[in-house]
Amino acid sequence: MDLLLWRHAEAEDGEDDLRRRLTARGEKQARTMAAWILAHQPKDMRIIVSPAIRTQQTAEALKLPFETQRKIGPEACVSELIAAAGWPDASGSVLIVGHQPSLGRLASLLLAGEEADWSIKKGALWWLSNRTRRGETQTVLRTVLPVELLD
Repeated sequence: MDLLLWRHAEAEDGEDDLRRRLTARGEKQARTMAAWILAHQPKDMRIIVSPAIRTQQTAEALKLPFETQRKIGPEACVSELIAAAGWPDASGSVLIVGHQPSLGRLASLLLAGEEADWSIKKGALWWLSNRTRRGETQTVLRTVLPVELLD
């Protein structure tokens, strides 16, 4: 299974966290990363998105169908992200468009075996794969791609 973690692009400040919109820079970040994802996407990619407007706008840059899951919103915990993705047993691949700190905590759990406050930059993509080698299940980091490297 492939699991792609995409943090929403840069958003405006605001009191109502769920209604914060992308800035002009954030819209550009979303389009740039979406183009890269489309060029490199794994087969059978299911896209799951937080209900926050900034994540919805980020995902819309892909111009692909996606599902919104309330449980992976800004206050999501790692177990909710794992359940939504079906990690590690889902078939195909899953792209989660979400938030810090839960995306960073998920990455640390899958790669280091425990939750820690790892930082995923706004607009960045982390791509992980699950595989079995010699009877041992492994999580492989395929790429960490900050959007600034694509400009």
